[in-house]
Amino acid sequence: MEQIPAPLQEAMRFRSADRLAEQTVQACARFEREMVWESLPVFAMNPQLAERNRIVTFHRSDPSHSAFDILRTRLLQTLRQHGWTSVAITSPTRGCGKSLVALNLAFSIANQKDCSTVLVDLDLKRPGLGQLLGTRNNASMEDFLSGNCELRDVMHRCGDNLAFGMNNRPVKYSAELLQSMDAAKALRDMRKRMNPDVILFDMPAMLPGDDVTAFLPNVDCAILVVGAEKSTLDEVDACERELSERSNVAGVVLNRCRYGPGY
Repeated sequence: MEQIPAPLQEAMRFRSADRLAEQTVQACARFEREMVWESLPVFAMNPQLAERNRIVTFHRSDPSHSAFDILRTRLLQTLRQHGWTSVAITSPTRGCGKSLVALNLAFSIANQKDCSTVLVDLDLKRPGLGQLLGTRNNASMEDFLSGNCELRDVMHRCGDNLAFGMNNRPVKYSAELLQSMDAAKALRDMRKRMNPDVILFDMPAMLPGDDVTAFLPNVDCAILVVGAEKSTLDEVDACERELSERSNVAGVVLNRCRYGPGY
């Protein structure tokens, strides 16, 4: 049997060592991620509260959950196609139901057990996710984005693959905070440590302020939630144009529609 030349043997040893080092790094990253997720406070969603707040993808007894499942599948396909992970969810004005869409989408994605999801409440002037979920936390999103509290102080885990970032009080100068270097660093660290497959950000409405515009550089794409019989075509056009100029538009969701296909 012909002996392998010494230079080739040396190259093979280096390649094996590099592969081993890469596997070690990946294993350490997986271990850290599991430790971070396990360290988060856990809450159990109340089924009656979910039904009352129209979070239909939690128990999936309401047939309307299928609309959110379709939205989930289309969104995941888009994210995987482009290699994206982060999504801002906004609306032209208040009252379009963007937070409800964000929650239903988060629970729908989490129904796929191999997909980890984080939903963060960044509607800083009007925080509402905690109330809809029936949870409370001791820290504010302002403290977290400013680097003054730990991840587990604002994050709550529901099950093994879904976590929510809560905010316990309004933030006065929210746009300035959202475009700060501290906020960008805090979110980068959160992504690195938790390493979720999908990160959803429940943002404020676009037209009343500049919070969304300030934050768009931090996300891969955006979803615009439009309220049927509430949002005007001019509002939708202005918001879609603004989003497309500063980020990628993953889609427009028509919410609060009383009519189904065929009407």
